[in-house]
This record gives sequence, structure tokens and C-alpha cells, in this order.
Amino acid sequence: MKYLLLGAGLQGSAIAHDLLRHAPQTEKLTIVDHNGELLANLLDRLADPRVEGIVCDVTQNEKLAPLMERVSTVISAVHYWYNFQLSAQAVACRAHFLDLGGNNDIVAKELKLHDRASERGTTIIPDCGLAPGMASILAYHLHGTFDEVENLRIRVGGLPQKPQPPLDYQLLFAVQGLINEYIEPCVVIRNGKIETLAGLTELETVHFPAPFGELEAFQTSGGISTLPVTLQGKVQNLDYKTIRFKGHCEKFRLLMELGLTSSEPVFFQDKEIAPRDFLGMMLEKRLGFAIEDVALVLIEAEGYSGGSRVRRSIRVIDYYDSANGISAMARMTGYPAAIVAWMLAAGEIVKPGAHPQELAVPAQLFMSELNRRGIQLRWSEKILI
Repeated sequence: MKYLLLGAGLQGSAIAHDLLRHAPQTEKLTIVDHNGELLANLLDRLADPRVEGIVCDVTQNEKLAPLMERVSTVISAVHYWYNFQLSAQAVACRAHFLDLGGNNDIVAKELKLHDRASERGTTIIPDCGLAPGMASILAYHLHGTFDEVENLRIRVGGLPQKPQPPLDYQLLFAVQGLINEYIEPCVVIRNGKIETLAGLTELETVHFPAPFGELEAFQTSGGISTLPVTLQGKVQNLDYKTIRFKGHCEKFRLLMELGLTSSEPVFFQDKEIAPRDFLGMMLEKRLGFAIEDVALVLIEAEGYSGGSRVRRSIRVIDYYDSANGISAMARMTGYPAAIVAWMLAAGEIVKPGAHPQELAVPAQLFMSELNRRGIQLRWSEKILI
């Protein structure tokens, strides 16, 4: 099986590690990145003769096309704004395509390639990371264990194991993606209807076993992408919230209310600057990137099953992999993408066209592959009065 991986950053590194260590029958992995130094460092860490590195920008279509034509599956681990063009190019080259998502509008454009992909016998599956991605696959599967679902709640967060002020948070992925999650509209289902809410709202307390205890969760955007449309008419209430240490939401809301997340340029000392760009720079400077982190997932569904009203939940706590130097968020984002890539290449997913991952990925096999990688799903059930 031959793969083309676009991006040699944190998530790309985890995807590459997984395809080489866990995916059966990987024959060749070609990795493309515009940063030659970053790419060389990854190749040194992987130290595998099956890997080829090519310095190239993903906008250079004439260089990418021959690479896509010689593989079965293309995986995008680059910024979301490239994904529509990359998915269209992969279809033209008769290669399967998947990405990590990150923006609902881009995903909607990718899904409009359905007919073209079907004609070419290829498959496009956006949103194959953690959230969107793994969280939606598990939530959709959990929903399917009920006769009727009232409430479906998805709570996900990546946190440093050793929180530091001022935000008790360290960057775990691109800072502009973080800002997007906080400020863009959040899609939910309320009383059976799709609605949008503002980010950084509806603050609540969530509980995890020691040493975490009480944490907070609040509305953020993009974490479930297509799931509200998929489940409209099938659940009464559905929402997604991000987990953080207590106090984080209030502090970041202040930054937003001060206008620091705005993309509207302002003049400062005779220069034009977007406040959001300045905030992003300062967050990268002050928060750095966390390696020793933990990823938390809690998915809860309440409804009726077999005549009883029950609550079922799936909980995941995954830690930084010190043996391989892979963060928990990279594992939980990159490994699901690698699993879907393997499924496409191996013919475990045979579904030409463009599809939401919750409808395309076989959940039982997906969960089995997560377990094989040491990502443990803890199930629980409680009969409700």
C-alpha cells in the first residue's frame, strides 16, 4: 500500500509513525513539506527505508500530480484552507483523499465533489482527526445503540499535564485554528432543530477521575462538523464543547471582548495590523507547544433502549507517548487519520464519492484499531429513573 502524506508537522509526524508502525502492508510513504529542515528532521526520526521525502509546496500542482498518481491514498495534514483544492486534485489523479478538517465551509465544498469522485472511483473523507473525526465516529456509533436518543453530548480537550499561567494551557496545534474554534459559530441541535450559538458560551463543569477532578467545558466551533446534519431528526439535542482547566474560558472571552480576536485591520504607530495576527503571535510566544500533554474525551448519550431509559458513555484518557516522543493530541488526531487511510487503501472502505466520516468509517473496526494502538475506550451504562 502506497501513501502520500502532505505535511511533516506535529500531526503529520504522528500519521507517518502510525502508517509505518501499525498499518499493515505499508510499502511506500512519500512525505511532502515546503520546509526542508522540518522534513529532514522527520525522516531522521522515522529512519525507515520505505519513506521518501520531497520538498514541495502543496500549491505546486504540477509537482503534486505525479506523486498523487502513484499512490492509492492521499492524506492532508496541512492547513485546512488547502483541502478543497487538494481533494479535487486527488480525485483527478484517481487517488483516495482524507484530511483533518478544521473548517465547516471547506468541508461543505469537499462534499460537493461527490459526483466527480464517484465517477472516478475514488473516495473523499474529510474530518478524520480527533474532533472532528474520532469523536463523531464514536458518537454516531453510540447513538446507534439506542432505540431513541434524547441527548448526545460530546466533550473533548487537549491539556498540558503541567498547566502554567496565564491560561493554564499550552498550544497543542496551530494557534489560528485555536482562535477559530473559540470565535466562529457553533452548530448544535436543540429540540430537534439545528441552531448556531456563540463560542465561549454555556460554561459547564465536567468531571474526570483523579488527578483531573472538576474541569470546565464550553461551546466551540467545528468539533463535530457534519454530525448535526447527519443526526437531525434522530436526536433531540446534540452539542460539542471543549474541555479546559477552570478559568480558561473567562480569560479568553476577555481577549475576544477587547477585540483582540478580530481580523479587521487597525492602524498602530502608522502601520496596519490585524489584532488577531498579533494575538496569535503573542500566544505562540507565551504558551509555546506542549509535548507532555493529555487528551480527554467524554461522549454521553441519554435515551431509550430495550424499554428502559439509560445513559451510556464513552470516556478516553490518553497521555503523551514518551517512548516515541508523540503528544497525546498528535496520537489522538494523527492515529485516527492513519487508520482511515489504511481502511481506504486496504479496501475496508469501499464507498466512492465524498462522505462524512461518521457515515463512511466502519465503527467496530475503527474502535478495534484504536485499541490496538493503546487508545482505550472506557464504556459505562446507567439505568435512569
